[in-house]
Amino acid sequence: MMDNRPRRAAPEAVDTHGYCQAEIEVTHGFGLHARPSVTFTRLAKSFPCTIEIEVNDSHVWLNGKSIVKIMGARIRRGSILKIRARGLRAAEAIHALKALVERDFDEDKKHG
Repeated sequence: MMDNRPRRAAPEAVDTHGYCQAEIEVTHGFGLHARPSVTFTRLAKSFPCTIEIEVNDSHVWLNGKSIVKIMGARIRRGSILKIRARGLRAAEAIHALKALVERDFDEDKKHG
């Protein structure tokens, strides 16, 4: 089933120093509860760069590889995430994490 809901997404910004950032709206029905948080942090940990997120322009950047930080942020549907990465494979990490959020953390594939 195709999901045609509008998604807020900004183009990715990449510089020559291994820094990349993107912005995306969380559209998953329950936000980042336990399973999506684990999926997000597991993917983030697979990249050798630093990954941080900011929720709803809070000006507080959280470690995107920390399940405690991600779960503690209580990220709900409609939240705007800024994801930034610095270092090796930063652009690849941002692309993969943004795609994961756009796919609603693959929840429909895992849990019907």
